[in-house]
Amino acid sequence: MSHPVLQHLDWPFFEARHGELAHAIDQWASTTLPTLPHEDMALGARAADEACRARVKVLGQAGWLRHAVGGTAWGGAGEAIDTRSICLLRETLARHDGLADFAFAMQGLGSGAISLAGDDAQKARWLPAVARGEALAAFALSEPDAGSDVAAMQCAARVEGDTVVLNGEKTWISNGGIADFYVVFARTGEAPGSRGISAFVVEAGTPGFEVAERIAVIAPHPLARLRFSECRIPLSHRIGGAGEGFKVAMRTLDVFRTSVAAAALGFGRRALQEGLHRAKTRPMFGGVLADYQLTQAKLADMATTLDGAALLTYRAAWLRDCGKTVTKEAAMAKMAATEGAQQVIDAAVQLWGGRGVVSDEPVERLYREIRALRIYEGATEVQKLIIARELLKE
Repeated sequence: MSHPVLQHLDWPFFEARHGELAHAIDQWASTTLPTLPHEDMALGARAADEACRARVKVLGQAGWLRHAVGGTAWGGAGEAIDTRSICLLRETLARHDGLADFAFAMQGLGSGAISLAGDDAQKARWLPAVARGEALAAFALSEPDAGSDVAAMQCAARVEGDTVVLNGEKTWISNGGIADFYVVFARTGEAPGSRGISAFVVEAGTPGFEVAERIAVIAPHPLARLRFSECRIPLSHRIGGAGEGFKVAMRTLDVFRTSVAAAALGFGRRALQEGLHRAKTRPMFGGVLADYQLTQAKLADMATTLDGAALLTYRAAWLRDCGKTVTKEAAMAKMAATEGAQQVIDAAVQLWGGRGVVSDEPVERLYREIRALRIYEGATEVQKLIIARELLKE
């Protein structure tokens, strides 16, 4: 019989290969990840940088990053990115180690535009190193005044012959400061709004490109504000055609938004495990905490919330792998899983009592790690708008 956290592998969304993958990554994560350096808020950005690099390296060496890259010729596990596979990998990594999930996700998100829309030369140049864990990738879309509203983007690019010149800023960029290359979205002006944006690869160290500020967050990971000042790159670094950047960004997010839901599931499942353990072992009035109906009701709510979110998550992943458009389903999954995991983790902290807010206890780390997932790759409020828009279109 499967371990309780793997029992959903029996659902009809999955093939045998998915079960094999999930069991393999679970075993690998339980033995490998505890040996790696740990990010520490007290030690600052450098510790998080080193911890993230270490995880990318071992994930690449073990072959897991191949699933984040599309195309076997470029080091990928398949010709296309399999959404169910990346969701299972993210769920398992998040359950074991939040920074390992982050490291895996950013390799996929950061290079996803190249996998989906790059030409063969671009794929050959960047993807194999991403799959091997030898190059770190980043996705640079958000700006100080353009987060959820991508059409408000101000970072601009002008074409001068066979050169592109970038000017502007990006912020909240994960892997900022340690990435070897950045997929940058900039306004090129072919049309108003979102139709006048293009995507480019900018390599670290390019003149005119600098990391303007490192940003510290409650769950430490590499994050930065970027600045471009007359930054010149070859026109051959443009991904897709002129003015196609918004479509490229949305295609990338459609793949990885569902995997954010899976990461939230991983955090939530770990919280439920911790809550069950605490309930069964914490002495309380001559018995244990689990003896009380209030505790049992809380555990029931936690488990039901997670299973509901899991069904939405893997429905979206399965539909996408079947070639369906999943804009609405992915939004539902992300909203339900991130909001639900926040509730489950809060309940686990409550079950742990005073120890639940002690720095670096498992549930305290989960409490910090889950919060950002309700914001990045589209805040919950944006997911609601997406769902409603799709319903009205139908």
